[in-house]
Amino acid sequence: MIDFIEILKVVFLGIVEGITEWLPISSTGHMLIVDEFLQLKSSEAFKELFFVVIQLGAILAVVLLFWNKMFPFQWKDKTKPVVKKETFSLWFKVVVACIPGAVVTLLYDDYVEAHLKTPVVIAIALIFYGILFILIETWNKKRTPKIEKLTDITYKTALMIGLFQVLSIIPGTSRSGATIIGALVIGVSRVAASEFTFFLAVPVMFGLSAIKILKFGQALTGNEIILLLIGMVVAFLVSVAVIKFLMSYIRKHDFKLFGWYRIAIGIVVLLVMYVF
Repeated sequence: MIDFIEILKVVFLGIVEGITEWLPISSTGHMLIVDEFLQLKSSEAFKELFFVVIQLGAILAVVLLFWNKMFPFQWKDKTKPVVKKETFSLWFKVVVACIPGAVVTLLYDDYVEAHLKTPVVIAIALIFYGILFILIETWNKKRTPKIEKLTDITYKTALMIGLFQVLSIIPGTSRSGATIIGALVIGVSRVAASEFTFFLAVPVMFGLSAIKILKFGQALTGNEIILLLIGMVVAFLVSVAVIKFLMSYIRKHDFKLFGWYRIAIGIVVLLVMYVF
């Protein structure tokens, strides 16, 4: 029998994941901070798996909302699929962008898990990248984006964004935050940067989830599987609303608000750790 309190904790974590996965404020960082104060009564192995695999729910929300842009085939009649060359090309660019992060994750993931997933590291990363968002957006006021549309992203641009994504291995950085910052710096518009981040998230999160499931999945109990599924469903539902909000928001606003939020939450964490 699953403890009802544990279900409530998982639902809350699913809400946190759904909100923070797509906003550039670090979903993993928020999940780990919440876990410090609202801990699951599970093994460390399960929690390590949970905090990664729950993100699959959020990824499925992206697939649902961007299916027409992501699926590389189109049926003009019932029998003949037409290949959308631009979509295939975009996926190849996504693969190129994934390579740096995949290499670094395979080499250093165990070290990060053992030494860097702490509230202090997360808080510092939240504050540092919050300041970066504010500085970059202030700088961007005087610039015109070189790349306005998702389809205008080149292989070189994709690789450069992928190099920025490597920064997200540090907890609290934010995968979406790192890729958006990188894209803005090299002249990609906010909308194109966000959409490319959505594309990039699909193979990245499926890959990370596969690694964690292969590593810990066989040891899961029936109750743990149910908790994981509940978290994924909640993350999916919340993500659908958050993605729609973000795409509407960035057409009229910049990312400074998220920068200020990161700084504020990072300071709160440090105060809780060292003052209260």
